[in-house]
Amino acid sequence: MKRIFSQFAYSDAPRQGCWWDTTVEIGRNPTLHGDITCDVVIVGAGFTGLSAAYHLARSGASVVVLEANAVGWGASGRNGGFCCLGGGKASDGTLDKRVGRAGRLEWRQAEKAAVALVDALLSELCLEVDRHSTGETCLAHRPKDARGFERDAATVEENYGVTPELLTAGQLKAAGLAGPFHGAMTVPIGFALNPRKFVAGLYAAARDLGVRFFDQSAVTGIDKAGVSTPLGRVFSDRILIATNGYSSEDLPDWMAGRYLPTQSSVLVTRPLTAGELSAQGWTSTQMAYDTRHLLHYFRLMPDNRFLFGMRGGVFSSPRAEARAQTRLVQDFRRMFPAWAAVDIPHAWSGMVCLARGLVPFAGAVTGAPNVLAGFAYHGNGVAMGTFTGKVLAQLALGQTPDLYPAVMRHPAQKFPLGPLRRSIIPPVYAALRLDDML
Repeated sequence: MKRIFSQFAYSDAPRQGCWWDTTVEIGRNPTLHGDITCDVVIVGAGFTGLSAAYHLARSGASVVVLEANAVGWGASGRNGGFCCLGGGKASDGTLDKRVGRAGRLEWRQAEKAAVALVDALLSELCLEVDRHSTGETCLAHRPKDARGFERDAATVEENYGVTPELLTAGQLKAAGLAGPFHGAMTVPIGFALNPRKFVAGLYAAARDLGVRFFDQSAVTGIDKAGVSTPLGRVFSDRILIATNGYSSEDLPDWMAGRYLPTQSSVLVTRPLTAGELSAQGWTSTQMAYDTRHLLHYFRLMPDNRFLFGMRGGVFSSPRAEARAQTRLVQDFRRMFPAWAAVDIPHAWSGMVCLARGLVPFAGAVTGAPNVLAGFAYHGNGVAMGTFTGKVLAQLALGQTPDLYPAVMRHPAQKFPLGPLRRSIIPPVYAALRLDDML
């Protein structure tokens, strides 16, 4: 494997403090030994791979899933648990230039459909995932951002056909959203969940349909006949790449330079008392984020633990991880000062995946007609990763996907600088942080 971060990023160290790991056990699978055959082999056992496996098996295909570590080990098992609109960062103006207004609205409907797909799977599979929050709330960290909410609400109505709820700064405390904010906009689409419980449910459903899973079975080669691992080989007509931010430059070679992982860090507090919640003025169970470019995202969970995350890490090493967690804790205590002394027993990090075009890719790999890939959810993979997995499953079966936006079909472009593309991020992030302060 050729990867662009140091080995530390792909080790167990960044996820050692992950709260989700304590909430549900996912059984271990054997390592692949020897040669086997199937209709479709999937590389990666996160939201995309699990969704693809489930939808393929439900249609009668024989499926093998190869995972370099364990089911849900990557971002799918350690994210913030926001099942919400998103998946891309391209603006409406950019999308209109690229695919026209109709293409932009098609993409926005896919975002909405992705949330609905997760909702449908939870019901269909009777999964208990600690669900809460009615939609998602955006909180203005500057007065000028709050003034823009009316314009933003009109855009939401056009794109998604729903009317957001707007709150002024003076209304936040009564809504249980007190903090250093100047207003709020709640879009009534989406909900929060325990992502590892969702992973566990998808995994169990796929396994019950006959999908064969292999842990500790990193793919070392891909060719027309299938894939190779250190101890075995899978012969298959179709190969699905579902590794997202944990991809490598040579599996397949086409992936080189087309994805860019960046770090997101998360903490979870001990359960907060009613008195502590009242002292801070935060009693809402809404999943929320602020208007910063390098945003903070946070929510009060059903057991009164508080989850707080932030974007912005670009390096991966023990020292960089310590710095990121220090900054994470500092920002949490600054934004919620009443909880300055609250214990934080859990903190970890994982990789968010970006694309140069700022939208996900799902489709055939150029030059390898038997290989499909799906990646780049820009920090919103719970819904969009699940949706992409279904799209890939339908493509692998030779079907026309129910909804397959033009922006997702466009071949993913390469970033400049190839394996050195991470060097683009520090100056970009510095500029974004400066803009957030203005």
